[in-house]
Amino acid sequence: MTSTDSAQTPAKAPAKDPWDLPDVSGLVVGVLGGTGPQGKGLAYRLAKAGQKVIIGSRAADRARAAAEELGHGIEGADNAECARRSDIVIVAVPWEGHAKTLESLRAELAGKLVVDCVNPLGFDKKGAYALKPEEGSAAEQAAALLPDARVTAAFHHLSAVLLQDPEIEQIDTDVMVLGEVRDDVEIVQALAGRIPGMRGVFAGRLRNAHQVESLVANLISVNRRYKAHAGLRVTDV
Repeated sequence: MTSTDSAQTPAKAPAKDPWDLPDVSGLVVGVLGGTGPQGKGLAYRLAKAGQKVIIGSRAADRARAAAEELGHGIEGADNAECARRSDIVIVAVPWEGHAKTLESLRAELAGKLVVDCVNPLGFDKKGAYALKPEEGSAAEQAAALLPDARVTAAFHHLSAVLLQDPEIEQIDTDVMVLGEVRDDVEIVQALAGRIPGMRGVFAGRLRNAHQVESLVANLISVNRRYKAHAGLRVTDV
């Protein structure tokens, strides 16, 4: 290669720092299923961290009552209004109502960043076990039902007990974040990082969501044996 050739070769852009995450403090977060334990806990933690949060429920009065109980400027609304008014929508509804809820909100969720944290689980006398939806996972079901939304998956492994305990200042855990578009994943990572002690870690595309959702069955077994509220930490990153 001549010196002229070398001069004409464009320099490679430096690799992006994977921990260089966007500022999400001004985004409105809606929580569908925000009157349930996990949804209420996430709403409380995000609002306490300074995020604007709207709780959604099938019944607006239930959502408003939960919002008033939690404080920190949280508002309550029916699911449709919650979806319309939010930039990011966390889906924390029971698995049994997952598909029906999302189908009913397809128009309101169009163009939104959706974060699915639903764990398809069954329970019998042996304990919790993972279910596998036809689409592969709850997150992939959400993506199939919401073709005009930007679907990600995160917040699966969090203890609702710890999230709702006002005496606990930090939740020491990592949040596995999955998605198809890097910018969307990084927004969710940054949102997780708003909660003291938490860190969002990229964990693959949505096709890998099943094993992340399924791991909750293992954590339930851990918690029962050791009387704990176990979370996850990813080492060496």
